[in-house]
Amino acid sequence: MKMLSGFTSTVNSLTHVVIALLGLGIVVSLLGGNVPFVSGIADNLIGLVQSLGDAGIVGLIAAIIILGFYK
Repeated sequence: MKMLSGFTSTVNSLTHVVIALLGLGIVVSLLGGNVPFVSGIADNLIGLVQSLGDAGIVGLIAAIIILGFYK
């Protein structure tokens, strides 16, 4: 049980780091323009939002599920 708890805490920590880096990448991309390794983050995020919007109710359900992962 301790092994599973340790694995869960490691995955949780890595998830928090990835979310923080994603936020940093979005800010750097918006402020810096064409920056290597982070320039496509804003474009990909906009594409994701547009595709969810085009999907209608299915997109809304998918967005709710995605937001549920971050809580």
